Amino acid sequence: MDKNKIAIESLTSDLKRIALLRHRGSIQAANKFSAEAQKRVSEIDAQTTKPYIQKILKDIPRATTNSDTALMYSTLLQNYTLRHYSSSSS
Repeated sequence: MDKNKIAIESLTSDLKRIALLRHRGSIQAANKFSAEAQKRVSEIDAQTTKPYIQKILKDIPRATTNSDTALMYSTLLQNYTLRHYSSSSS
């Protein structure tokens, strides 16, 4: 399995958790997952991704402070992995 796919999917999960926790008011827990999200970004080889994904990756620090942005990026990244890494798109 592709290392980028795993890292992006993990980032997707972290962003979704951040969005839900911030929405519920659990800021301390959301901050923990924000740190995890930053680690995931460093694991991704951005040069092998589409330009719009590169923009999202650069904007992750801001996204982790806003639940709506985190949720939107989570969905966009999830759709990217489903489309880009599916067996039929190779």
